[in-house]
Amino acid sequence: MKKIIILITVCVFLMTGAVTAYGGEDAPLKVKNYANSVLIKYGTDPVIVNGVKEENAKKKTLETINELDQKWMNTIGTDDFMNAMMSSECSQHLLGIKKKNDFYEEIFVMDNQGANVAMTDKTSDYWQGDEAKFTNCYKGGAGEVYISDVNFDDSTQAYLTQISVPVMDDGEAIGVVLFGINVDKLN
Repeated sequence: MKKIIILITVCVFLMTGAVTAYGGEDAPLKVKNYANSVLIKYGTDPVIVNGVKEENAKKKTLETINELDQKWMNTIGTDDFMNAMMSSECSQHLLGIKKKNDFYEEIFVMDNQGANVAMTDKTSDYWQGDEAKFTNCYKGGAGEVYISDVNFDDSTQAYLTQISVPVMDDGEAIGVVLFGINVDKLN
């Protein structure tokens, strides 16, 4: 009986250790290499660039963005505004990209202020402009790939890293495209 208790304890310990193996760690090298060789190319994808340019042309104020953000977060499910965004040409393009690899958990595009432009799945909020996934990538128009630490995502029940790639036009960042990558599925 004592051996069984020890065996169960060891199993629980090992399972717990396996579950937290990535929590808060740097993304593995394979993820960084993938970001800088494959995902970076989406920053100049014509459909994504055009989607961002169209949204930037609207010149929304931060006040308008904040109002939309509050409405977004208080909306259960989706409304007409969200559905229109999720059915746009850019969102449909993102869905096609997502279907190519099962390790893409989510993809969404932000404008030059961090407001959503297009997405494969509804995000928790509309404005990302105050979050590292936007600010560390957009860099005031300079643009730089940003890779978050690996963390457990409750909604997908998987370890994800968020990779932000600047959307570039004539050598300047005009927005950001974000890929939520399931680290365990990326080979």
